[in-house]
Amino acid sequence: MVWIPGGRFRMGSEDFYPEERPVRTVSVDGFWMDSHPVTVAEFRRFVKATGYVTTAETMPTAQDYPGADPDLLVAGSLVFTPPDRPVPLDDYRRWWSFVPGAYWRRPDGPDSNAGDRQRHPVTHVSYFDALAYAQWAGKELATEAEWEFAARGGLDGKAYVWGDEHSPGRKPLANVWQGRFPWENLLEDGYAGTSPIGSFTPNGYGLSDMAGNVWEWTADYFAAELDATDAYSRPSCCVPSNPRITTPQAVSPAEPYPRRVIKGGSHLCAPNYCLRYRPAARQGESEETSTCHIGFRCVVRTGSESRR
Repeated sequence: MVWIPGGRFRMGSEDFYPEERPVRTVSVDGFWMDSHPVTVAEFRRFVKATGYVTTAETMPTAQDYPGADPDLLVAGSLVFTPPDRPVPLDDYRRWWSFVPGAYWRRPDGPDSNAGDRQRHPVTHVSYFDALAYAQWAGKELATEAEWEFAARGGLDGKAYVWGDEHSPGRKPLANVWQGRFPWENLLEDGYAGTSPIGSFTPNGYGLSDMAGNVWEWTADYFAAELDATDAYSRPSCCVPSNPRITTPQAVSPAEPYPRRVIKGGSHLCAPNYCLRYRPAARQGESEETSTCHIGFRCVVRTGSESRR
């Protein structure tokens, strides 16, 4: 793990997506953070030690999903299935498929195998799976504020984990999509899917993959209107310390689980769609969601820098 010293920083951005606004000054205490996302090998050791069964391996119930097609109430997960031609970007179902039998060991479906991806981030993990691993390891999931502070690596207010320029030297600095999403992947970074941890230069705190590769779960509930939440509603004279959103926001009846914040973007993020491989970027995902591009890493909160 890497020691993150904590401090005051400008959280959010006014320059990209509405849910990142407003920019607000907050502070976080120091903490330890995993230097990389939890890998397939690390998650495998957890499952071997505990016998844990992930959400993607568990049959969903009609009670949780009233009105759902019974044929879809099977164990599985979401897999990226790219079209072979340009398509409108207004419907994610054109490139996402629910694949029965897909889970962390079989990331592309029943006929696939994660055996050659031991150093890749584990995927197809829900918020519940990430939380279970963290508790087993004696760790926790980062708050959104902690995660963003760590991702910035000391570059307060910058657009990307490496600075303000998108592609300095015209060289990919993270595992993200090059080309026109979702059909044209130029593979300029060398990877069509996830990449081994440490494949790209770490940020200023020594953290790998804080941009791209896989989205990462955080502990916070998702709220699109941040200035209206208790965590950030403070008098202008005061700087919120260790803010977090602990109250679920209202969701539609079609979503039986609340949403948590995911951060960092993934190998499927592209400039023409989901430019979210940035510290301020954020999305909300239903807690039981599992996909081929969401993973996680853990933190340990302590006031001492002597722990490693």
